[in-house]
Amino acid sequence: MVLDEAIRKRIGEILDENNTTLTALCLNSNLTPSTVFDFMYGKSKSPKIITIKKICLGANITLSEFFARDYFNDSEEVYK
Repeated sequence: MVLDEAIRKRIGEILDENNTTLTALCLNSNLTPSTVFDFMYGKSKSPKIITIKKICLGANITLSEFFARDYFNDSEEVYK
């Protein structure tokens, strides 16, 4: 799994865990929905770490909790 896919997967898990929508997560994270939707639907590449940090704040988790999945350790980065 490439890193972008792992981040998308984790955001999806956060939505499921919190029984919320992507729009609600964006609003709670003080991010414009287009920022997150563009990444989630492949219009933009890897988000900046500050964007992930804001998502974590909106989901009430830490960066450590966000990345605490084995698939991040196994992810690859693909440069094009």
